[in-house]
Amino acid sequence: MNKRTIVCCLLLLAPALTLHARAQDTAKAPEAAKAPEPPTHYYRLEFVIQELGSDGKPTNSRTYTTTVSTGRMDHYGAIRTGARVPIITGALHGPTNAGDSKLEFQYQYLDVGVSIDTQNVHENGGQLSMLLKAEVSSLADPTHSSSSELPNDPVIRQNSWQASVLIPIGKPTVVFSSDALENKGGMQLSMTATRLD
Repeated sequence: MNKRTIVCCLLLLAPALTLHARAQDTAKAPEAAKAPEPPTHYYRLEFVIQELGSDGKPTNSRTYTTTVSTGRMDHYGAIRTGARVPIITGALHGPTNAGDSKLEFQYQYLDVGVSIDTQNVHENGGQLSMLLKAEVSSLADPTHSSSSELPNDPVIRQNSWQASVLIPIGKPTVVFSSDALENKGGMQLSMTATRLD
């Protein structure tokens, strides 16, 4: 091969080599441009559920506490507390030792109580943001019919909220509230975030 042929081949390959080098630089650029991961911090979340009277003052208050971190977006926290309430779904006449019959009840169990879920917790300046879901269910005052052998089915009161919230760190904040259906009272959920580290 003479020198002229080698020079021509190099001149023809030069644009292709330049494009390949630029493509490699472009592929590396997003990695270099990534912002560093924010540091992980831990927070104690205190939730206070208050039942309010018709005057707007608390008549009952319950507190729930958990710890969350800001490091991973897929991390979530959950609080569960409650009871399984038997609900009569039917009755059968069964024999007794005396030969007569009595009612035997069939039951189904219903979960009532408090359920609080947090997800995607992260810092936003001096505030904390997260996806928050809360459900509060309880039995209303029981009523029984005197004209029947079967008690009336219980009435379940339920409040359910879900939203993205932004709260100041270290300050109690009402995040959800609702009126009661059966009276002029209501219910509210407040929360306080306290940094632990």
